[in-house]
Amino acid sequence: MEQHKTLIFQGRKIHYRDEGRENLGTVVFLHGYMQNLDVWASYMLSYMHSKRVIAIDLPGHGFSDNYADVHTMDFMARAVKAVLDDLGVSDCVMVGHSMGGYVSLAFAEAYPYLMRGLVLLHSHAMADDEQTMQKREEACKQMASNMPGYILSFIQTLFDTQSLRFLSHDIHAVQELALETSQQGALAAQKGMLQRPSRLHVLRSLDAPVLCVYGKNDVRLPVELGISQALEARNPELLLLSNVAHMAHIEAREYLKPRLYNFISTCFQG
Repeated sequence: MEQHKTLIFQGRKIHYRDEGRENLGTVVFLHGYMQNLDVWASYMLSYMHSKRVIAIDLPGHGFSDNYADVHTMDFMARAVKAVLDDLGVSDCVMVGHSMGGYVSLAFAEAYPYLMRGLVLLHSHAMADDEQTMQKREEACKQMASNMPGYILSFIQTLFDTQSLRFLSHDIHAVQELALETSQQGALAAQKGMLQRPSRLHVLRSLDAPVLCVYGKNDVRLPVELGISQALEARNPELLLLSNVAHMAHIEAREYLKPRLYNFISTCFQG
């Protein structure tokens, strides 16, 4: 049965879904920037028959409230921890897409004892370089002046150009999710990503297995950068996908779904 729930965290609401049974471990899905937990619906449906699957609307996204002018990755990680504490989760594999990966790394740094595995999906552990910082600042200006226009343009860049036509329905759905994000929530998250520190030391010290998934045609995260940081992990696996940009969980859904499931299952063996 689908279970939408809310938790009062620091006086405001965090929305999440809690599905399935904890037969073979717990999986926690964290969405990317200007998305929400609905992006994981097909994964939850597939996994919930043997695993407990939790998906969370990060602060300022979906049905979770806004808290401040800046939502740092550490703050979002504390919100995730509050949900897991309330649900009595003692360990999990965490899957973070893009911004959700930044939150996952902040979570792993603060609570490594809860990590049975980590999946970085089009995400990395480095801080922004100067060029990326400038792009984030420019994005904030664009959102302040024309949020819908920025969203429609931004979402297109997340997909491989060859996918734009045959994934038009999925791309439209992602755009709709993004348009549901408030301007305050989008700006707070962008400013939070701008401030995040390097967490390469987390990859180097984390005992749990780490799966890094990258698209060869990703213009937002160069594949060379992804490979170099994946090699920093103590216990890494690397998955490179052809004809995929920044949205493998949609662009390569039918391939990635069982591949993630196998990794998650391995994390809970032994």
